[in-house]
Amino acid sequence: MNGISALRIGRLVAMTWARSLEFLRDRSALGWNIAFPVLMVGGFALIFSGPGQSLFKVAVLAQADAPLTAELHPFLGTAHIQFYREPALEPALAKVGRHQVDLLLDLRGPPGRYWINPQSAKGETVELLLKGKAGPALERESIGGAPIRYVDWVVPGLLGMNMMFSCLFGIGYVIVRYRKSGYLKRLKATPLTALEFLTAQLISRLALTLIITIACFVGTTLFLHFRMDGSYFDLFVVTVLAAISMIAMGLIIASRVASEEFAGGVLNLLSWPMMVLSGVFFSLDGAPRVVQVIADLFPLTHLLAAARAIMLEGASLGDVGYNIGALVLMSALFLGLGTWMFRWTQD
Repeated sequence: MNGISALRIGRLVAMTWARSLEFLRDRSALGWNIAFPVLMVGGFALIFSGPGQSLFKVAVLAQADAPLTAELHPFLGTAHIQFYREPALEPALAKVGRHQVDLLLDLRGPPGRYWINPQSAKGETVELLLKGKAGPALERESIGGAPIRYVDWVVPGLLGMNMMFSCLFGIGYVIVRYRKSGYLKRLKATPLTALEFLTAQLISRLALTLIITIACFVGTTLFLHFRMDGSYFDLFVVTVLAAISMIAMGLIIASRVASEEFAGGVLNLLSWPMMVLSGVFFSLDGAPRVVQVIADLFPLTHLLAAARAIMLEGASLGDVGYNIGALVLMSALFLGLGTWMFRWTQD
């Protein structure tokens, strides 16, 4: 029994090593995986690290059945301000402290209250607009906190997006190419099982993705000095779980598809909605509920939500338990489907 187990592990190690060497010898792919996130982070830092744009954003605490209109309070009818509903007080206060919203308005009952950050110039401007509107008297509160640079907020999105493309295309496109070239047909004649082959692909892609992502993060933070209020270990755990989930998603596409062109189309069909709806470049706060529900179906959404909470809010693994649970569930589901659907040949 020990001999059989050792033989299986030996096959798994050999397959993992072979796939890793294949990727490392492809200098163009390796170079792109390293250069792309560095160029993206550097570009966004150059563009957005200066003074912020004059866009006002106000969070509102109100009864669930109360529409955010001027009928609730005249201030809500002010033009050029984005009003959105916050579900709870504490997360909303944290956003005011981090300058993510310019003002927090609590209209859940008399007396109404509002919070601003005295260190925020935009918050003071919005307060002046609020005072210029007739309506019920509101109590003023303040909360302090240092601002978060846009580059601090967007860097998890850029590195997560690069991980997504690496995981999906690095596993899905490659296995389809193996099937089309007949390489999988030859492997089928060996003692290697489908589970061993897929596990080797997952381990290889996971290791390479983590190495590249960590190298990019460390390299860019040396000169941009990203904010990190939480634990690097917690961030690593979330990154590993998200990478496994996205690799497993790629396995589903690779399990049956025989055409590289069709595989590329399907992978793009998955990756682009994730890039748009998962909050890579902008926050989903205030987005329609249906958009937020769809976004929750993507592993990239949970990676970015957890990573930003750890980096910018000092959250622990327990605080992002919902995101971790979603990633674990998605990984198990995708791996099970990918293994069950896998075929060695095009037949």
